[in-house]
Amino acid sequence: MTTLTKTEGEKAPTGPDSFLSVRDLRVRFSTEDGIVKAVDGLSFDVERGKTLGIVGESGSGKSVTNLTVLGLHNPKSSTVEGEILLEGQDLVTASEKEMEKLRGNKVAMIFQDPLTALSPYYTVGRQIAEPYMKHTGASKKEARARAIEMLTKVGIPQPKTRVDDYPHQFSGGMRQRAMIAMALVCDPDLLIADEPTTALDVTVQAQILDLLKDLQQEFGSAIIFITHDLGVISDMADDLLVMYSGRAVERGSVREVLREPKHPYTWGLLSSMPRLGGDTDQALNPIPGSPPSLLNPPSGCPFHPRCAFTDQVSGDRCSTERPALGEGRAAACHLTAEQKQTIFFDTIQPRLR
Repeated sequence: MTTLTKTEGEKAPTGPDSFLSVRDLRVRFSTEDGIVKAVDGLSFDVERGKTLGIVGESGSGKSVTNLTVLGLHNPKSSTVEGEILLEGQDLVTASEKEMEKLRGNKVAMIFQDPLTALSPYYTVGRQIAEPYMKHTGASKKEARARAIEMLTKVGIPQPKTRVDDYPHQFSGGMRQRAMIAMALVCDPDLLIADEPTTALDVTVQAQILDLLKDLQQEFGSAIIFITHDLGVISDMADDLLVMYSGRAVERGSVREVLREPKHPYTWGLLSSMPRLGGDTDQALNPIPGSPPSLLNPPSGCPFHPRCAFTDQVSGDRCSTERPALGEGRAAACHLTAEQKQTIFFDTIQPRLR
């Protein structure tokens, strides 16, 4: 059975408009090889009508965090500690019956791969209608009409006909639109989008992003947008959380973080991106090495084995002392503010031009 515990940890104050407040979240999984520390002391807030972007490499804990918000982990092998407050209700200690009332109603999720997230045995219309009937008590006729309405909202052509089609009869972009329709059918207050544009061509990707922004304006939903694509997040998010090895290493508004990043990991992510107007002969600067194993994460700063600037920190602090992430605009790094500014403007920024 899942172990649920409240712990003392990072206690940044909850903002007055915060709809979701996560405090010192820790998620661990028991495996044959040991304990996987998938999320290790994470805190953030999401405000109503705003979008929080979460970025990081695969395995950084992005998806695990948001599956935890929905209570979707295997109860036999997971341990969850900390607080997840949704309008003041703690989801960590909520019962499964309480979570069932929230999922698809107050909180909904758009999964990364709609072909596997949608059941192949039921029509798209039935899958959209089911949560609507469950949470509102609507009749089958009313739920079918609502499904057609939602398919129309997300831009599915001929919705009265396509409502009876199966997922395999939809293209990739259309399946993603159907997933969005299913997630929004009950007008959720919080929408979690887990890499919703992965594997879509750029034209369809732009259409999906525009659709999410339009629907957010219509429904006033808070959105958590998970991605590894900084170009997408710059267009979607209001605030940005950079994750590495199950921890938040940088936080701020999307404008602040992308224009003047303060953490070496964020510098690495930006430097490894190709620039549309950049020199085609200039080599990219990928981050050396690989993300750490979450079975045995490094001591101190988790990024220090891959960081090129540890020699600028006195002593062995990078390998022995975990840097704290302060409140507001912050980066969890032992470099001084002056060092960060000098390195960014002298070394990193020229690479980004």
